[in-house]
This record gives sequence, C-alpha cells and structure tokens, in this order.
Amino acid sequence: MQKFWRSFMLLGLILTLSGVLLAGCTEKAPTQPTTATIPEGELDPAVWGKVYPDHYASYLKQKEQTKGNSKYGGSLPESHLKESPAQVKLFAGYPFSEDYNEERGHIWALEDVTGTLRIGPKTISSCWNCKSPNVKPLVDKMGDSFWSTPFAQLKDQIKHPIACANCHDPKTMALAITSVPLLDALKTRGIDPAKFSRQEMRTMVCAQCHVEYYFKPDNKKVTFPWNYGLKMEDAEKLYEEISFKDWDHKESQAPMLKAQHPDYELFSTGVHAANGVACADCHMPYVKQGQAKISSHHLQSPLNHISQSCQTCHKQSEEYLKNQVIGTQDAVYNTKVRLETALSEAIDAIATAAKNPAAKADMMNQARSLHRKAQWRWDFISAENSMGWHSPKEALRILGEGIDLARQAQLKANLGVGATVGGTPGPDAGKTPGAGTAAEAAGPETTPKQ
Repeated sequence: MQKFWRSFMLLGLILTLSGVLLAGCTEKAPTQPTTATIPEGELDPAVWGKVYPDHYASYLKQKEQTKGNSKYGGSLPESHLKESPAQVKLFAGYPFSEDYNEERGHIWALEDVTGTLRIGPKTISSCWNCKSPNVKPLVDKMGDSFWSTPFAQLKDQIKHPIACANCHDPKTMALAITSVPLLDALKTRGIDPAKFSRQEMRTMVCAQCHVEYYFKPDNKKVTFPWNYGLKMEDAEKLYEEISFKDWDHKESQAPMLKAQHPDYELFSTGVHAANGVACADCHMPYVKQGQAKISSHHLQSPLNHISQSCQTCHKQSEEYLKNQVIGTQDAVYNTKVRLETALSEAIDAIATAAKNPAAKADMMNQARSLHRKAQWRWDFISAENSMGWHSPKEALRILGEGIDLARQAQLKANLGVGATVGGTPGPDAGKTPGAGTAAEAAGPETTPKQ
C-alpha cells in the first residue's frame, strides 16, 4: 500500500511538472499586437507602424545618413562623378554625366528621384517604378498607359517611399511580390511565384527592384531582360537581338547600354546564392528591437552588423571577416578603374579616328560595337551595389573581358586610319598604296606600343 502511494505521488509530481513546462513553452512573448489589422488598401508605413511598432522603428533608422563600416557604399549622397571623374566621359551625352549620386536608401526614394538632375520635362512615369507602394495601384488602374504618362503628371499621387506594402501582404504579413515587371519576368521564364519557399521569397522581394531593366520601346514599360537567363551575357544577347540602345555616346557615337543595378543577377551567380543564403539573411538579420526579436528593417551593409549577418555562419572574428570583404572589393574596384582607363582611351581613339577622312567605315563600326560591349561590362559591375562582393569571381571575369574589349576597340579605331595602338597616325595614313618605296607600300607599323 505504501508502495502504491509513493507511485501515485510520483505520478502526480510528473504531471504537475509537465504542466509547468508546457505552460512555459506555449507562453507568448509580448512582441506585437495580434488583433490589430491593416486597413484595406492602406499604403502609409506610419499606419502599418501602429500595428508593428518595433518593425516600424527599425525602418525609420534608414533616415540615418552614414558611411558606416562600408568602404564602397553607405547612405551618404556622395557623387560618383567626383569620386571617379572618368565617368563624365564614359556617360557623355547621357544625363548620368551630369548627376550620379550614391543612393541613400528606401526611405529616401521619393526625395532622391524627384531631386536628381536626371529628371526633366520628358521623363516618363516608368521612373516611378520601385520608388513607392503607390505604383502598383496606379498600374492596376491605368494599365500599360501608366508607364508612358509624364512623370510630373502623377507626382501628387505618389505619396509614400518604398515601404511595408511593397513586400508584405497586409492581411497575413506574408512576403508578397507586388512588382508587375518582376511578375512578368517570372512568367517569361516559366516560373510560378506561388511555388517560392519563404526563404526564396526573402530574396525575391528584393529582386523586385535590385535588378537590371529597360523600357520597352513601344509602351515604355519597365521590363527585365531575363528571356535567356540572368547572366550579363543573357541580357546583352537580348539587347543585341532587339537592337536596343539607351543613348548614342557623344564622343564615340557608339549605341550604348546603361546598366541599372543588377544586384540580384550578380548575386545569383555567387557562392551565397548557391548555398541557399537569402538577401535578407545578410541585409535584414534578426535583431533585438524593443521587446521583440525581429528581422531588421534598417537595410544597410552587413559590415555594420557582422555578428548578426556574418557570424551566424562564419566563426572567424569580426575584423577578419571585414577585411575579407573589403580586400575582395578592393580587387574588384582596382580592376574596374583599369577598365575605366581603357574605355577612356578607346573613346579618344574612336573620336580622333572619326575625324579622319580616310577612316574605314567597317573598322569604325567594329570599334563602336566593341566600345558598347566593353562599357556594358564595366557598367554591369559599376552600377551593381556590392562592388563585386555578391559574386567576386563573376565580377572579375566580367571586368577582365571588358578590359580586353576596350583595348580591341582602341586597336580597331587606330587601324581604321592606319595608326598604331597609341593613336598616332602612321606615315602613309590617307595615302594611296603604291606611291613611294616598297616599304611605304607595305603599310604602317601596327605593333602595339609597349
């Protein structure tokens, strides 16, 4: 009997402890309200912030303007043209030669786009895309006429910068693709966005905007050049196929391409993407905000929060990881500068040769085509926002190709007028072969200068 009571009391103790443990496991942390909802069609992030105050407080930190730990980035509106004067020549004849600043972040999107000198009387509403959650409702209402509508005409209806409604379903808070151009691009590639995992969506909501795009010639609709894939050559193949150009270079007269910000495309070729890492893992890491653990909405360089972004996977010291990133970026930057130099000299060679009456049209056309290809490669990496870190091997490959193509452009231009690689006309440039000595008739020396 005594044995029975001991067993009975032991069972009661086990049940009591189990109840305590169960209660501890199921208790909800006092994070965000669970009963409040976002009003139908509400786009103002401040209203969303009343329901999710910790996330909103994190979002507002984007107002800070700082270089942080990033050597090649930050949220200061620094001029790319002052940092690299060669770009004035590279963009000659295009608005980017007059105004080209570092972006300040999502919360500044409207002020930055309306304040840039690149916006003028002829600017169309395609330039509102990716600047505001107001775009999607306007596209739903106006259809494809939205894109070609004058930019200034819709200014009063574009009220909020990039915010919650760009990436979240207001009812479930699930990540959602709201970008019409991205949905179109996925359809073109035969991809069903409904099949993306949550981890994949933590990248795809970023791919709504951090991508290369062009305006369709017929209706000016923002379009991603993904018909053949995501690599630099895939976009170039499409642009060649449809004879697309952004402008004619003022000095070389080459039909040029302007890269936008192909972050997603370059990232897709890198080791992090191959291992299932999402954009948000590094740029929106989990942090303690108030009483909650949330995904940070203060989007910035991972170098500003290495412990949350990098050390969850990499166990080396913060200093080591920071040096690894910046060292890699230095290598990409130095190669990019070498390509800028090669492009500048190619432009000079083409412009000089074009003034020569003896210039051979076929050679000049080849030189201009090579200039277009070389500068496309430079801009693909230069306009991308990681200074190559998203995929270092691919970035260096593309820049290396660009240097080769730029030097070929320079060579073609010089040969087109019978000159050496350095651009100095040969002794018989413009003369009729056969006049003079046999050596003269053989043509000018074409060995590159050392």
